[in-house]
Amino acid sequence: MTINSNIMIKTDILIIGAGPTGLFAVFEAGLLKLKCHILDALPQAGGQLSELYPKKPIYDIPGFPEVLAGDLVDNLMEQIKQFEPGFTLGERAETIDKQEDGTFIVTSNKGTQFHAPVIAIAGGLGSFEPRKPLIDGIDFYEDKGIKYFIKNPEKFRDKKVVIAGGGDSALDWSIFLSNIASEVTLVHRRNEFRGALDSVDKVQELKTAGKIRLITPAEVIGINGAERIESIVLEENGATRTIETDYFIPLFGLTPKLGPIGDWGLEIEKNAIKVNNALDYQTNIPGIFAIGDVNTYPGKLKLILCGFHEATLMCQAAYQIINPGKKYVLKYTTVSGVDGFDGTRKEAPKAVVKAIV
Repeated sequence: MTINSNIMIKTDILIIGAGPTGLFAVFEAGLLKLKCHILDALPQAGGQLSELYPKKPIYDIPGFPEVLAGDLVDNLMEQIKQFEPGFTLGERAETIDKQEDGTFIVTSNKGTQFHAPVIAIAGGLGSFEPRKPLIDGIDFYEDKGIKYFIKNPEKFRDKKVVIAGGGDSALDWSIFLSNIASEVTLVHRRNEFRGALDSVDKVQELKTAGKIRLITPAEVIGINGAERIESIVLEENGATRTIETDYFIPLFGLTPKLGPIGDWGLEIEKNAIKVNNALDYQTNIPGIFAIGDVNTYPGKLKLILCGFHEATLMCQAAYQIINPGKKYVLKYTTVSGVDGFDGTRKEAPKAVVKAIV
């Protein structure tokens, strides 16, 4: 690794990971007048929401009955713009060195160095790869009809699509594509699904309406096609049959990898970073926090809204580290408004202030 010591970025909080949790942490830090810089290995902000499924609808964000993943990222970016965060994208956090004064220097794989008293690891699942089904010759059909992620649903308009999987992604995309593709087939090796009950019920309704073909218990065991995929081979109740399709989308989840962060001396459990959830989501190393899907603790739920909560408490603890002995009085934004680092100010509506005061 080549170190370029001429590049040193100083900030209050270095956030590793530009997913929704990392982005919202910038907002909460901004309310406390703390400056943030975000480091992410992906070339754009948004994490999995931008990289894997920007057009996928999300239903459990408070205040949004439905919001596309990409739109949620755009909204978060707009929300934090006033606090002028720094971004270093397309670089991976590689090493960390603790300084005598308790601060940290993190060096990226491209030699950029970041100096901060607080590190917030918000790396989601870390670096990730799709879990591929064990089917002979599947590599040949990648980008020839095999898709592990759905970025642009319009690609499947008026096409025949076979989706395999039993989790939320398989259910949600089957529902979504039922209004776009000419034919949607959902295959799962069990009769029971792991996804949300509402989604399971919706799939059953669409099956009854003839908009989704549901085949369970069954498993895709083969792929046919000369230049690209033309059909899949299905094993069902001990027998095999062939189904014509334009696309096969196996959605079996991701294989997460912490990467170099796993060698930083942090306490790791099942490829996730253990944190103290009773206080502030700090790791076993004081000054280093882990928020969002990358952490683990008793009762952990891997939900975006949980990551937002964790980011909020982390920023409160970070304020005390950066400003020892200085007391911060929590003020509701409905009363205090929001001061941006660029000098702008969004005032709380007077009617709201009067009602609260």
